[in-house]
Amino acid sequence: MMRLLGIDPGLRFTGWGVVEAEGTRLRHVADGVIAVAAGGEVALRLKALDEALAEILVRFQPREAAVEETYVNRNAAATLKLGYARGVALLAPARAGIPVFEYGAKTVKMAVVGTGGADKEQVGLMVRRLLPGAARQRADAADALAVAICHAHHRATARLWAAAP
Repeated sequence: MMRLLGIDPGLRFTGWGVVEAEGTRLRHVADGVIAVAAGGEVALRLKALDEALAEILVRFQPREAAVEETYVNRNAAATLKLGYARGVALLAPARAGIPVFEYGAKTVKMAVVGTGGADKEQVGLMVRRLLPGAARQRADAADALAVAICHAHHRATARLWAAAP
């Protein structure tokens, strides 16, 4: 059984989700959203995010982590701030000695829904179907669970390829 942490980074809201994977079987462990107060110094907001992620890592002891890649939008300042949060999301598990993997939004949607153009509602619905016990939650938490599911699928496929003659 492998415990995996998925992270959907954001400077205001960062979703997180923990799943256990055994082969192709998945089990929901926990999920939530780290809410950082809007406004204020960016450095202090990033520190709060880092501390919350460190607490999640200690509490749930994942063996691997996966982080959603940043998409570039029309607002360069917002994209840059999202990049700050993503940097913290990559650093926190790496500092704890946990391997970190990255997946683009389309790859995550393809793994969970079957199409890279799925909307947030479709992703949330499929997360709940794939992980019984994952209650209806904020889109950020559902997205983080989707990242964890994507990683579980990719790692299972990689193991099958490695075992093939």
